[in-house]
Amino acid sequence: MPRAIRGVLVQCDPSIKSIISKIDNEEHAFIVEELDDQTLVIKENMMTTLKMKLDEILKETQNNDESSSDE
Repeated sequence: MPRAIRGVLVQCDPSIKSIISKIDNEEHAFIVEELDDQTLVIKENMMTTLKMKLDEILKETQNNDESSSDE
């Protein structure tokens, strides 16, 4: 019998989508379906965890950009 997975439709820039895909490749726990280069379906119960991981990565890249511009 087929099982349904509750998902959230996420639209984002291709650069953010690639980061989300990279996170999912490590754990295979977030993406239900990749619809196109800007749209994903994410598991509803994993959305908060994904947001936290994405925020961490974006903060790291911003810190790297700021430190390299200081030099």
